[in-house]
Amino acid sequence: MIQLPASMQVFERGWLSSNNILFIDDQQTALVDSGYLSHAPQTMALMQQALGDRTLDLLVNTHLHSDHCGGNASLQRQFGCRTLIPIADTPAVAVWDEEALTYAATGQRCERFSFDGAIQHGDELQLGGMSWQVLSAPGHDPHSMILYCAQEGILISADALWENGFGIIFPELEGESGFAEQAAILQVIRELQPRIVIPGHGAAFSNVDAALARAESRLAYLQTDPRRNARNAVKVMLAFILLELRQLSLAQALSQLGQTRCFISAAGVLGLSAEVLIPQIAAELVAAGAATLDADVLTSSR
Repeated sequence: MIQLPASMQVFERGWLSSNNILFIDDQQTALVDSGYLSHAPQTMALMQQALGDRTLDLLVNTHLHSDHCGGNASLQRQFGCRTLIPIADTPAVAVWDEEALTYAATGQRCERFSFDGAIQHGDELQLGGMSWQVLSAPGHDPHSMILYCAQEGILISADALWENGFGIIFPELEGESGFAEQAAILQVIRELQPRIVIPGHGAAFSNVDAALARAESRLAYLQTDPRRNARNAVKVMLAFILLELRQLSLAQALSQLGQTRCFISAAGVLGLSAEVLIPQIAAELVAAGAATLDADVLTSSR
C-alpha cells in the first residue's frame, strides 16, 4: 500500500487524461497537471469535491501535451489559479501555436489557456508544505519537467517513467534526438533513488528498480530499430483518439490522423502510406483487445 503525505492526493485518471496530483496545506492549494479537454468537467468535479470551500491557488504543468493540460482553461476560469508551465513552452503558449504545442501535430484538442510564470531546471516549488526540486526531463517531450521531493523520496515522473515503460519518444519521429535524452533521465531517476514514483499515467508505485529495468529494456528495444518507435507512436495516437471518441470509422481515422505532422513523420520512417498504415494499426489494436472492428468501424474496448 502506497502511503503518501496527508497534504497530497493522487487522482489516477487512466490513459486519456494524465493523473492529477493535488496538494492542500494551510498556506496554499496546488494541482500538478489537469488532464484532457474532454474530461475537463470530471476534473472540475474532482477538484471541487476535494477542495471543499477552498479555491485552487496554483496549477503546475509538467509538460504541455494535451492529456496533461487540457483542463487548464476550465480551472483558470473557475478558480483564477496562478499557472506555471515549462519555460521553453512559453513562446508557443503566448501566441497559441498549436503546431509547436503538438495539438495539431497529433490530431488532439486543447482549449487555449494562459500562464503566469514558468518553471525550469533547478527551480524549487513549495507544494503541500514540502520542497520539490524541478528537473528537466527531455526524451518523451524535450520541454518536460519532473518534480522530486527529497524529504519524502517522492518523484512525480510525468511521462519520463511509468511502472511499465514511458511515453512516446516524439523527437525521434522527426529526426531529432530523443533516445539519448530518455536514457539520461532514466539514469537521473536511478541516481535519485526515489521511494515512491507517481507517474503521469497508472498507479503510484514503489518498486522503482524493477520499473527502471523495464524502461531501460524497452528503450534498448526501440533504439535497435527506429521503426519500432514510429509504429508504437502511430498505435498510441490512434488509440488516444479512439479513447476519446469511443468509435470511429477507418475513413475518419484517416481524415483526423493521417494528415497530422507526427503521423506523416512516423509513416515516413515506416515507409508506408496512411491508407496502408491505419488499417494495419487498427488490426493491431483489435489483436491486443483494445478495440473491435465491425466492417470499417473501430470501437474502443476500454
